[in-house]
Amino acid sequence: MVSIGDKFPDIDIFTFNDEGPQKINTGSEVADKKIVLFAVPGAFTPTCHMTHLPGFVKNIDAIKAKGVDEVICVSANDAFVMKAWAEASDAMTAIKFWADGNAELAKALDLVLDGSGFGLGTRLSRFSMIVDKGVITALNVEDTPGTADVSGADAILQQL
Repeated sequence: MVSIGDKFPDIDIFTFNDEGPQKINTGSEVADKKIVLFAVPGAFTPTCHMTHLPGFVKNIDAIKAKGVDEVICVSANDAFVMKAWAEASDAMTAIKFWADGNAELAKALDLVLDGSGFGLGTRLSRFSMIVDKGVITALNVEDTPGTADVSGADAILQQL
């Protein structure tokens, strides 16, 4: 598992724009910024949809007031699902959404959740982190995927 002080992985994954899925490089996206990134096991799943994402949407102004350039949500879903979730959650303008459909970022961070017992396959563990100019400066990993206590927006606000 990555640790505080580690460089954020440099891999290609997807986001979306008006034309559809767009490939991005994670290392380039975080290189010159202070970001908060939080990962969820799945878009529209109960804790992710009703607790984790809403906490960041509600607190986006307070987070950015602490010097954060961007807040990014990542999940092992495809870009189409992530776009639909962003739209359904009124989060399109507040938060960037990354689609780690092949769980490549999950593997690079060594924060993989085996959701095969629930028919979900390989997913990202639930976590949040602060990345400052490409370096992980805070990391909060949940013990169980059904909670968003240590990885929620309130925890991040205390760390900023």
